[in-house]
Amino acid sequence: MPAQNQVVKELSVAQRQGYYRIGRAAKLTGVSAKMIRYYESLRLIPKPSRTTGDYRVYNSQDLHTLHFIKHARDLGFSLKETGHLLSLWRNHRRTSAEVKRLALKQIAELDQKIEQLESIRATLTNLTTHCHGDHRPECPILDNLSYNSNSRY
Repeated sequence: MPAQNQVVKELSVAQRQGYYRIGRAAKLTGVSAKMIRYYESLRLIPKPSRTTGDYRVYNSQDLHTLHFIKHARDLGFSLKETGHLLSLWRNHRRTSAEVKRLALKQIAELDQKIEQLESIRATLTNLTTHCHGDHRPECPILDNLSYNSNSRY
């Protein structure tokens, strides 16, 4: 039990010094503990400090980086693109041209996805319009799903 008390004391000191255990870091950033460890394994965030009890502890800069990653991911950037954005963010001698290029590329990809989703929506709207949705077994939705334009069997 004395070792457990030492760990509790050490974590308390770390917290007073502005360090957060992984669970608290997850709550404060909205990034799950599992994802924090994953980002660490990808080196998107630096390996955190550890207590003598081997608990990960994160400082305010680590939390700021996690917020950055979360926001980039929420905007649809891939992990690779997020890593590139992080390196640009950390490089204070960067130009904004590369950042803008990445953002414009992301917009183009989003436009393409929106176009695909609108096409899917139009197809489903058309199918549901033609489906009676009653006691009859005929269903254009199922007919469409079962149609295989490359039927070779």
